[in-house]
Amino acid sequence: MSPPQPSSFHPARDIPDLSGKVILVTGGNAGIGASIVHALAAHQPSCIYLCARTPRKAETVIANLQQQFPRAKIRALQLDLNSFESIRACAKAFLDDDGNGNGRLDQLYLNAGISGTAPGLTEEGYENTFGVNHMGHALLCQLLMPKLLQTQKLPDADVRIVVTSSRGGHSFIPKTGLVPDLDTMKTLEASGMNSITRYGHSKLANILFARKLAQVYPGITTTSFHPGTVKSEIWEKAEGMKWIMWALAPVVWLTGVDCDKGAEPGLWLGTAEKSLIENGRYYAQGTFGKPKDDSKYAVDQKLTDDLWQWTNKELEAHGAPGWPEV
Repeated sequence: MSPPQPSSFHPARDIPDLSGKVILVTGGNAGIGASIVHALAAHQPSCIYLCARTPRKAETVIANLQQQFPRAKIRALQLDLNSFESIRACAKAFLDDDGNGNGRLDQLYLNAGISGTAPGLTEEGYENTFGVNHMGHALLCQLLMPKLLQTQKLPDADVRIVVTSSRGGHSFIPKTGLVPDLDTMKTLEASGMNSITRYGHSKLANILFARKLAQVYPGITTTSFHPGTVKSEIWEKAEGMKWIMWALAPVVWLTGVDCDKGAEPGLWLGTAEKSLIENGRYYAQGTFGKPKDDSKYAVDQKLTDDLWQWTNKELEAHGAPGWPEV
């Protein structure tokens, strides 16, 4: 029997048995992340780590899931991507947990994100949307990469990294793709971009980051995806450019997809037959079985390399260990 193609993909039916797999999902307490956790929990992974900024909310989600799936093993990890200290603590808590499937990490969903925020900076001084959506995930991924590589060496390994991006990473970006001088992302000047452009800029960074990870670590399948225009709480929490969000919200709620549908491309990328997926590519809702190149910037090697080098320089300046060699 041939593996299910994306056009007929139904998570409940088509996600394979996940016994023995260890999975970590950022932003797993709400929106697309909660849908990803729910769909995966039904297929008996060894453990799912649900990362959320507010532990109480995570525990509530976990309690509800365990009523539906009594055998599911789901653990909460506190994670605030606005803070490198919190990211380090989250990674340490995961790596120190003696119940995480004998030291594995099979699937990493870099899903959490913010949009429509008021101008501001993260604790380390990055423009907040870029800092949370890109820099925070880059640090977390770097800290977890040794475990991913360790898992990759196991006989049954099929390690995946799935990054939630957006079509905004093609459409709502500066004319140069990324800003010409990435150091401006450490100033309030960057916060002077409107909230939609700041969001699109961070989502392009997600696409380029996934692309580079696949080049540096070809043994790990790393992809990014656009979930569609999703009817989620991100529209209710938008603070920047409220009038635009207010104007767009009715359209989103009339034409958008629900969170379960929005999660489907990510779930397919995380669980489908490996041969169906092109490493490093970007996929989109509706045609997510075929990679899409919606803008020249998303496949620009110079932008990809520049972002990687700048990100690594910044992480190193904050004491990060660096990327492990294969």
